[in-house]
Amino acid sequence: MNSDEMFEHLTERRKDCIPDVYFAMIPIEDLVSNQAYQRPLSDEHIKSALEEFDVYQINPVKVSKRDGTNFVFDGQHTIEIVAAASGSRKTPVWCMIFDELKYKDEAHIFADQQKHVKTLSPYEIYHAHIEAGDERQMLIDSIVRSFGLEVTRNPKPCGLVCVNTLEKIFSLYGQEVLKRTLHIAVATWEGEKNSLSGTMLMGITRIVSAYGDSLKESVFKENVGSVSVKHIIRTAKETRPGALGYAIAMIQLYNGRSKKGLSTKKLFESRRLTSFRDETEDEGEEEE
Repeated sequence: MNSDEMFEHLTERRKDCIPDVYFAMIPIEDLVSNQAYQRPLSDEHIKSALEEFDVYQINPVKVSKRDGTNFVFDGQHTIEIVAAASGSRKTPVWCMIFDELKYKDEAHIFADQQKHVKTLSPYEIYHAHIEAGDERQMLIDSIVRSFGLEVTRNPKPCGLVCVNTLEKIFSLYGQEVLKRTLHIAVATWEGEKNSLSGTMLMGITRIVSAYGDSLKESVFKENVGSVSVKHIIRTAKETRPGALGYAIAMIQLYNGRSKKGLSTKKLFESRRLTSFRDETEDEGEEEE
């Protein structure tokens, strides 16, 4: 193959990597969505997106111009979010327009559109927020570092991989509860990996929230810290699923043989007050 043939070959290959599309702004009222191959619109998703609406997060809507009609085959939630945020369906959105697609082509593209998309991990999202200087993540990071800890991609001593749990504690209970939770965990187990898992930290958070000043940290360190974290994990999983099981297991150790210990009923009252689901926060927890 001579140089001219090589150039022509490479040019043809490049064409295969460039979609035959053009971009235009089209009013939402002139777009049609809800084809049979699409998922139903989620009012909950639209409401959630509106609460944190950001014009820089709007992606171009993929449109198939077929039989004179602009059919949306990727971006039906986007146009509803923009319409709700702007208060008008006359608002235009940027569209990536395909002219020669058939209905079955649209359905095929829709079915495979997420096939090779690599979603961001909680750590990657958190790290990007830190780089952006976002206030909430910066404050969480400063709290974490004040205890000699750091948010990490993989579990390690003094490393926190449970980004979602940290943000959840901060949002639901506030920074003072997050500080006390981390203080208790570090003072008791000195940064041991499993002591910093999401379920363990959420279990401690529930204890802090339920008992407040009645919880004596010195007693917690002496009684709960007298057994290994893996022992607590085993006991918790036999008691009740999720963070509530961890909290119960730790309070039972805290009380020891005392007849005047802290009542586990308070944990259930605290759970109701915060409207918090009993779910597993197993970020960063190693398999036994």
